[in-house]
Amino acid sequence: MINERLKMVRQTLNLTQKIFARSVFISTSFYTLIETGNRKIKDSFLDSVCKIYNVNKDWLLTGQGEMFRNDPPDVELEELTEIFKRLNGHFQGYILDQVRILEKVQKKELKEET
Repeated sequence: MINERLKMVRQTLNLTQKIFARSVFISTSFYTLIETGNRKIKDSFLDSVCKIYNVNKDWLLTGQGEMFRNDPPDVELEELTEIFKRLNGHFQGYILDQVRILEKVQKKELKEET
């Protein structure tokens, strides 16, 4: 059923009902009713889910094919990018410096493991 496949999409993306509902511009309570099969699902809602999360609409409707048209979106990376864009240049520079340091630490740890 479509409601079960919607839940699978949400869980695959590791999103709460609240975050998923907000992303497609509906209330959490309304989305919960959709996911539990207690609300009719409008085609415009399905179109939004498919567009925002790159979901294969045929799979969503029928269960046939792959869940995603391509790789699933990296929601955490998208969130990080949006936050980063809102920071001023000073903080952006600081974040980049910290990420570069973490990358060096990780490389060092990986070398030590091998």
